[in-house]
Amino acid sequence: MRKGLFRLDDQQWAQLQPHLPTNQTGPARDDDRRIISGAIHILQ
Repeated sequence: MRKGLFRLDDQQWAQLQPHLPTNQTGPARDDDRRIISGAIHILQ
């Protein structure tokens, strides 16, 4: 991936990732890091 693509650096992402849901039924999830980075971009 391109450097600087995400709003969260690796350390921030490592702290957030364990709190995301896993083993859910239904459609496949998109890349959580990309979705959260987009939300942060919109909020800024």
